[in-house]
Amino acid sequence: MKVVIVGGVAGGATAATRLRRLDEHAQITVFERSGYISYANCGLPYYIGGVIEDKEELTLQTPESIWNRFRIDMKVHHEVTDINAVKKTVTVYNLDTGKVYEESYDKLILSPGAKPIKPNLPGIDNDKIFTLRTVEDTLKIRSFVEEKKPKTAVMVGGGFIGLEVAENLCDLGVKVTVVQRPKQLMNTLDYDMATLVHNKLRSKGISLKLGGDVIGFEEKEQLQVLLKDDEPISTDMVLMAIGVSPETTLAKKAGLELGIKGAIVVNDKMETSVPDIYAVGDAVQVKHTVTGNNAVISLAGPANKQGRIVADNICGLDSHYKGSMGSSVIKLFDMTAASTGLTEKAAKDAGIDYERVVLSPASHAGYYPGAKVMTMKVVYEKSTLKILGAQIVGYDGVDKRLDVIATAISAGMKATELKDLDLAYAPPYSSAKDPVNMAGFMIENIESGIVKQFHYDELDKLPKDGSVTLLDTRTQGEYARGHVDGFINIPVDDLRENIDKLDKSKPVYVMCQSGLRSYISCRILSGEGFDCYNFSGGYRFYENVMRETNLIELSLPCGMDKE
Repeated sequence: MKVVIVGGVAGGATAATRLRRLDEHAQITVFERSGYISYANCGLPYYIGGVIEDKEELTLQTPESIWNRFRIDMKVHHEVTDINAVKKTVTVYNLDTGKVYEESYDKLILSPGAKPIKPNLPGIDNDKIFTLRTVEDTLKIRSFVEEKKPKTAVMVGGGFIGLEVAENLCDLGVKVTVVQRPKQLMNTLDYDMATLVHNKLRSKGISLKLGGDVIGFEEKEQLQVLLKDDEPISTDMVLMAIGVSPETTLAKKAGLELGIKGAIVVNDKMETSVPDIYAVGDAVQVKHTVTGNNAVISLAGPANKQGRIVADNICGLDSHYKGSMGSSVIKLFDMTAASTGLTEKAAKDAGIDYERVVLSPASHAGYYPGAKVMTMKVVYEKSTLKILGAQIVGYDGVDKRLDVIATAISAGMKATELKDLDLAYAPPYSSAKDPVNMAGFMIENIESGIVKQFHYDELDKLPKDGSVTLLDTRTQGEYARGHVDGFINIPVDDLRENIDKLDKSKPVYVMCQSGLRSYISCRILSGEGFDCYNFSGGYRFYENVMRETNLIELSLPCGMDKE
């Protein structure tokens, strides 16, 4: 059996080595357009910043090492330009010699990946403007940084690549500005959770131009980043990181069926619409695990799994890809932000009747030194209690809790069943009630009617005519340092003695710093016959969201919609 693979890295290289482990006699050839067959995509920004010092560390395998161990023919600087599905051949162009030839196959695997989106803007071809996708891109950027020693840089785009490079350049002493057309960074987070990331980046000296629309570039004494309805930004370098699109030029020429965003349509065995041609990785359309809808999810984990599944099926095993839900995590200085499944916005856009909880547990037992607060948001479907997604922003233990919830989603657990998970506990690592358990307890309280809640985006809708009671149960000192207008202060420990000051005929909306004391207050009030609502996330969460909202609105260009 002769297998040809177009593209290496996560999907192609994984398929190749799995094929060899299953079939010692298969003839396997991989054609890779770049000079690197298997490299750590996700490590590229850290080489720019010098965190990864040796460029050889980025190369997981070389053509020589793969040949020595697996007897797989890895051909770098070879571009496949055409597929003849009838003859079962591919046309190959040797980028080093210019030679063009045909290669036959019995099975063909496409792993072309994705390409950075580079809009056709004036001045986009300036040699101070970079994209980052390959090792060659990384070497080019690092060389520029070392030789030119830029003092300023602009990241156009606020996703993973843009923010990781922003962090690494910032650590080198470069003054970084992130320009993002949406009014938040990281579309894997909801706006309220993203404001925590905004705050961290601002605290590190990174400027955020949210709602900024880049319309071109102009070379003067410095490179000018031109913005719509705003002053240009002068900078020494620019990274374009506004996203990627599936690299499906070859698939389209070959007549393969394409789906959303031009991605290659495959079934759950990773078979394309053409017999004996498979596709994997960032170029394919998959099913979203939570919604069942078609999606394009460009992450290394799914690509690796798909490569294994293709090899299994080619070798006669029965393997199926069960879909992706986009579990992801990013390090931003000492902060971690992670998400899985649907955001609240995505659930709303999908027309799902959902609810969410926001909590701020400590990373481990509070009495053990070093505990740090994390902010968790869990979204679930009201009628079925199906977990739709989760987002966590914090420090220690964020990835651990996110992975637990991702596993719960994959297992089809109900949101209330998070409380039943038997998770490892010792004071340096967790609390006896782990943050994941706490989310389950909160959801159970809400769904059983023990607690009713209201959210930060509903505060402005509360009547101001005195028909409801607004109560802040923090200490007098906390209240004095900042509170929401209209809320009166009765600390939770003094509530029972002052309960006669409240009108039992009015609904009571209760707030505290994190949501815990207000929950206890609601239980006290409910026990006395009050109709009580607990503020989700607490004042700390609300204050961060409002502070960032005000900063964003103040920085918007004149004439831009601030709604």
